[in-house]
Amino acid sequence: MSIVPKTVNPDLQKERKNATFNSEDFALWYHGGEEKLKFKRFLESYVYDDLDEGITRFQDLSHEDIFADATKNSIILAKKLRKLQTELNPGGTEIWPTLYGSPELWGAVPSGNPFSVHFSMMVGCIREQGTDEQFEKFGKRAQNFEITGAYAQTELGHGTFLRGLETRADFDRQNDEFVLNTPTISAYKWWPGGLGHSANYCVVVANLYIDNDPKGVAMFVVQVRDEQTHMPLPGVDIGDIGKKLGFAGVNNGFLGLKNVRIPRTNMLMRHSQVHRDGTFVKSPASALAYFSMVYVRCMIVRNNSIALAMAATIATRYSAVRRQSPINPNEPEPQIMDHLTQQMKLFPEIAISLAFKLASTKLWQIYDQTAEGIKRGEFSRMPELHAMACSLKALCSSYSASGVERLRLACGGHGYLASSNLPNLYSAATAACTYEGENTVLLLQVGRFLMKSYRFALTGKPLVPTIAYLQDAIKEKSVGQWTGSWNNIIKALQIAAANKIRITYENLSARLKAGQTEAEAANNSGIEYTQAAELHGNCFVAATFLEEVTGPAARGRNPALNQVLENLLELFLVSTAMRHMNELLRVINLSDADLRSLQNRLEDVLKAIRPNAVAICDGFDFHDRNLKSTLGSYDGNAYERIFAEAKASPLNKQPVPDVFYTHLKPFMKSKM
Repeated sequence: MSIVPKTVNPDLQKERKNATFNSEDFALWYHGGEEKLKFKRFLESYVYDDLDEGITRFQDLSHEDIFADATKNSIILAKKLRKLQTELNPGGTEIWPTLYGSPELWGAVPSGNPFSVHFSMMVGCIREQGTDEQFEKFGKRAQNFEITGAYAQTELGHGTFLRGLETRADFDRQNDEFVLNTPTISAYKWWPGGLGHSANYCVVVANLYIDNDPKGVAMFVVQVRDEQTHMPLPGVDIGDIGKKLGFAGVNNGFLGLKNVRIPRTNMLMRHSQVHRDGTFVKSPASALAYFSMVYVRCMIVRNNSIALAMAATIATRYSAVRRQSPINPNEPEPQIMDHLTQQMKLFPEIAISLAFKLASTKLWQIYDQTAEGIKRGEFSRMPELHAMACSLKALCSSYSASGVERLRLACGGHGYLASSNLPNLYSAATAACTYEGENTVLLLQVGRFLMKSYRFALTGKPLVPTIAYLQDAIKEKSVGQWTGSWNNIIKALQIAAANKIRITYENLSARLKAGQTEAEAANNSGIEYTQAAELHGNCFVAATFLEEVTGPAARGRNPALNQVLENLLELFLVSTAMRHMNELLRVINLSDADLRSLQNRLEDVLKAIRPNAVAICDGFDFHDRNLKSTLGSYDGNAYERIFAEAKASPLNKQPVPDVFYTHLKPFMKSKM
């Protein structure tokens, strides 16, 4: 019999009753309307309702058993989605495989889906980089799960620096084949998700050589395991890289190739080609080779904003049911959320998660517009998309990693439990700081984009929309009078970003004049590059947040919901201004009274959000199966769930573990 009550914790019920708005209104807005919210809930019910009620913590399993469990669960999920697709729209793809990796279904494979990269990278890469014929040959089979795949780019010795990849693909004219080799240990492919034991094909990123003449990076479809036996093919050294901080079930792998031959037509040739006679046709835009990575970076922004919102939901609900430390002596212990310092740990993370969720939506719009342009042979928006995807990926992953950790600490010792799910969310969030481009490297790339944009602005050339503020800022140079309004804060951030870009550009120019090479000058300006990139990204996020909350969309929302969103916007803008105050003070005069006012606004908005914090998190509408947390379930029965989880631990299956008899007791009874 379960010790977990069937009722909702009274403190949590009180929070919901006293909210000033309807959390259902928030959920409708957050998820894009009634139809989308209804389908999301239907999908969750369809997938989760018949699952075993017990929570199996994958942390209790061995590395081998975690992989087996993840594979089993991912196939169960695949079967359900495939069946639902057949029932609702036979022949379509909007459910299967499109929703296979959606955040709403993360709880179906809590240790991580070993086939997520198969769809998010491999299938998409073949579609975008391959010809229509190649997608028909390889992509359709992968999309139908007839073959399983991975995307093998990163090497043991090389990550973000793609030109430095050591894996070679040499064209053999006589046999019309490519010969692939990883000539050193550092050339081994390392980290690709699902590569270890899940994939039988992969897209291998290698440097292309014709007559030993390097032609740059290209992509090749390589079969690595037999389709029937799953045994590695000749010349293929493949396996799992071992335990990691997170993504325990993803089966990240290594791959070594020794004289592995593939047909010439296995090179993905939508943009660049190698003809039968060895003629090489260069891509019209070299950046097209990296467009699949841009897609995944956009996805990371969305996913990490959601992971942060999940952690905030867990910590906020727990903070409503945990009572400790009287504020006034001799009074009962209050909910810890009544402490202002606890509010400061919780509420800014709610606002940040929301800000980046909105920024993600805007980023996807730019991605779709750019993708449509590419189909027409227009590549002008690619640098802008690349820069913004790099910036937001770096910022969102960094903020979510630090935010989840802050929220874990807000839960005290219980946040350290695996059953809280906060450690798992942290490991997933922090992993995103590295994969698909290490964050510092990405910010440096954004810095280069900003330097080029500044040169354009100086010469009067038009700038792309996301950096257009630079032109106006060059003319104005200062914000003018500080009013502290939302528009004023955003303008101040833009002027500060422009000023930082200007200073960085001037320092870069000075280094060049002093005789440094462009590469040396850029390296020595790297810190400023990253600082300018961070400011630039925050300008985009802040402006997007403001537009959503105060723009035309506000007229269609409930006034009570608008007030909640305005409070979250206020918290985000005030916090962002205070975080970048050192840069703001370079472009605007703020008095001591102005700074005190910001501190007062911060404290006031925390108190304004306090009555609605639980209802806001309810509005995220996370299914308990996705939160998978003893601390953050909808019913708030945290202590009972923690205790039930401990009682169910494998270590407690018998009152005395075997090791007591084999080691501990003999030692205790032995004579010294």
